[in-house]
Amino acid sequence: MHMHISQSVQSSAQWFDNFFVDEQFELTEKAKAQARISLAWEPRTRALGEFETRIRLRARLPNLKNQVDVIFSDFDEEQENTTVRAAQNEELQRRNRFNLAVRFRKKDDSPWSHRVGIGRKAQPFVRSTYYAGHEINEKSSVKFQASGYFYSSDGLGSTLQLQYDRDLSSNYLFRFDNRFFYRDEFNDWLWQHSWFLYQQKNEKTALVYGLFLEGNSQPNYQVNEYLASAKIRKNAVRDWLFFELEPFVMWPRDESFRASYGMAMRVEGFF
Repeated sequence: MHMHISQSVQSSAQWFDNFFVDEQFELTEKAKAQARISLAWEPRTRALGEFETRIRLRARLPNLKNQVDVIFSDFDEEQENTTVRAAQNEELQRRNRFNLAVRFRKKDDSPWSHRVGIGRKAQPFVRSTYYAGHEINEKSSVKFQASGYFYSSDGLGSTLQLQYDRDLSSNYLFRFDNRFFYRDEFNDWLWQHSWFLYQQKNEKTALVYGLFLEGNSQPNYQVNEYLASAKIRKNAVRDWLFFELEPFVMWPRDESFRASYGMAMRVEGFF
């Protein structure tokens, strides 16, 4: 099964890349593709039917000098670290459920990238993203990312992210992540703050402890949701197969901040 899907993904990327062949130059490098498929069930108090699937395909095209990626996903990549579906903003989920885009970079190490594609219920869009990373010292680093975009119906929007990482030891990493999403149709900012402690137990097992806060800037800077979780991630059965268990507790404003207990169960395959 894994071989069949991998070959299908790879052959599709090579077929697409052949449209841009320059007969004056013969390239020995072939187009490469990656796919990730994730299935999850995340039942919690007062919401037992939280199912989620995630699919992401990415292809690099050497006949376009490896400056172009074709990306398909059915989830918002900027929400990827918000692992529990119940903690993901419903408005962002609705708007970003399907994306098909071509991403351009002038160079592989360029801080700028640009996307043209279709998303948010088949709206054409353009997006430009700037990324910068800086090492403070041997153990600490910061990452800054800013993007601006325009959708044909939703209009303008932007995203800001500031992330701080610190190596506590050879097996522990602390991360503080801040994200701000400007939504033109609501004229407000959605903000998210999260703290993570990553622990690598061995080559196949990792633990992640997290605290997550989310809120809006309107009518005032208020918290809409708290979430605490502990996740175990295990590579087992096959080299390309991963399993996750994540018990969590969340306190959403629309449920009067009453505690809701849940367990996220996921299986993820890489092709």
